[in-house]
Amino acid sequence: MGKERAAQLEYSEFQAAMLDEAKRRRKAAKIIAVLAHFLGRDPGPEGDASSVLDGLIVADIGCSAGFIADELASAGARRALGVDIDVPGLRKAAERFGERVAFVCGDGTALPFPDRSMDVLVFNHIYEHVVDPDAVVREMHRVLADDGVLYLGLGNRLGVMEPHYKLPFLSYLPPSLADRYVSMSGRADQYYERYRTRRGLRRMLGDFHIWDYTFPVLASPERFAGGELFAGAAGRAAQGGLARTPRAALRAVLPVVPTYLWIATKSPRRPLGPALPQPPEPVRTP
Repeated sequence: MGKERAAQLEYSEFQAAMLDEAKRRRKAAKIIAVLAHFLGRDPGPEGDASSVLDGLIVADIGCSAGFIADELASAGARRALGVDIDVPGLRKAAERFGERVAFVCGDGTALPFPDRSMDVLVFNHIYEHVVDPDAVVREMHRVLADDGVLYLGLGNRLGVMEPHYKLPFLSYLPPSLADRYVSMSGRADQYYERYRTRRGLRRMLGDFHIWDYTFPVLASPERFAGGELFAGAAGRAAQGGLARTPRAALRAVLPVVPTYLWIATKSPRRPLGPALPQPPEPVRTP
């Protein structure tokens, strides 16, 4: 029997990346660009995203210091909310962005929203940190409107380099060995995160209809605010090669792609944005 996991409180106090404003805002720009493509709300040639979420009620689940929630508000959301159990992060968020974002201290397994009340939910690189991600997914399904949209950034257990501690194969290990590995590295006392494989993620989201935006974002970074993904001439060449790679070859590497970018809906929907070199594809769920 492994030791029981407790909720990670005050996460932003010991994970500096949550307070890296520039990086968090770049992530938000990518999220909004993916939502814009799926919803058919193209921000236009100037990249003005200020109306992408016009008229919609939007919540960032696991918002911490609120940078992504603030960008969702800037994208025109009728109402923007941020939910977390990270009290210091929420305090910082409310001090800076409280005039246009409502921040709520709440557990993802009991979201403080009525049924079918949210038009857009964002759940970006959070599931590995929560005690019961299946319960959080059920709650998001409950509060999402029947025609609503859920954005998901999902780490893959089989991604070779663990993203938080930059240790190869860390997430492959059973908890006791992972604890020892991360402790010996001097980067943490224990390894808290629990990742799932692509198959496990599909099972977790089995009540949703899903579109995979992982390769569309990588092949068209300029459209999805990811210009830093392929810097320099070598990067541009890599991007061009990716855009021309047959999809069958890309599917072969899906099990070890480190991060998946998915859009999930409760009812069947299709992306409404323009054609892409690598278009989004549906994800089969169990």
